[in-house]
Amino acid sequence: MNFETLSRWADEELKSLVSVLPDDVKKAADHVPVSFEKKPGDGPFDSDLVGDELGLFEGPSAMEESDPADMPRIRLFLENLWDWVEEDEQDFRDEVGTTFLHELGHYLGWDEDEVSERGLE
Repeated sequence: MNFETLSRWADEELKSLVSVLPDDVKKAADHVPVSFEKKPGDGPFDSDLVGDELGLFEGPSAMEESDPADMPRIRLFLENLWDWVEEDEQDFRDEVGTTFLHELGHYLGWDEDEVSERGLE
């Protein structure tokens, strides 16, 4: 599958998902940019990654004071997501949403256990 199609599907999914989030979570989602990338490799700390990650939250959480130079962001790795769902469009869309919510949970200051308790793994 080509990256442009995966990006379009991911964008459609995120717009649909964000539109139905509770207002406080929607507001948080509006404050953290999301990038679509093929795979990890272009970030400053990507050498620490395994390479099969589906998504990644970087930067300070909403609970931390942040330096304007250290902006939070969510990165979604679309080719990894596509491979993870064994190349199924609906499963890809679902997993984009799940991965986004998982990373958004980190932005909200939730650790892995809290993200898991909320069913966002």
